[in-house]
Amino acid sequence: MTGRRPRIIVLTAPSGSGKTTIANRVMEAMPELRFSVSATTRARRPHEQEGVHYHFVTCEAFGEMVDAGEMLEYEEVYPGRYYGTLRSELNRSAEDGPVLLDIDVRGALKVKEFFGDDALIIFVRPPSQDELERRLRLRATEDEATIAVRLERARHELTFSGEADVVIDNDDLFQAVSETLTVIRRFLVA
Repeated sequence: MTGRRPRIIVLTAPSGSGKTTIANRVMEAMPELRFSVSATTRARRPHEQEGVHYHFVTCEAFGEMVDAGEMLEYEEVYPGRYYGTLRSELNRSAEDGPVLLDIDVRGALKVKEFFGDDALIIFVRPPSQDELERRLRLRATEDEATIAVRLERARHELTFSGEADVVIDNDDLFQAVSETLTVIRRFLVA
């Protein structure tokens, strides 16, 4: 990190809760924020671009980055699928202003541990398990076994909501985005 510690905003939630949609809307409304692109070992989806949505790497390359200390945080989110925040990406993003991360729950807690009060953890909670399942199925990007794993992980991740600085219920996207923007703006002027 450079001399001044960056202000970090972390959106976290179970898969399918809407955190990436909220992150995109926040970035549109607050162009002064910089998005830190995570690294992942999962396959790139057809609409995704390297370096925009993720840095797509092999498991071997990811392991080498971990061993070299290049990851601020990382997690095996699903069997054989790793996600992590590259220190270089965070440093690059932080040079221009506050940074927005869209990461998993455990990673969010690691960022909070590292940055303390310079990090704001916002947990996006889905309206219900049924709605979460409906959203995952609407994506049509995973098979039944993967959906079952995601739903089980979501049940576990929901137990961490109390460790976030703020919980936003995403039962109405417009309201959730509005509340998220309000919380972020207050954090940045504090």
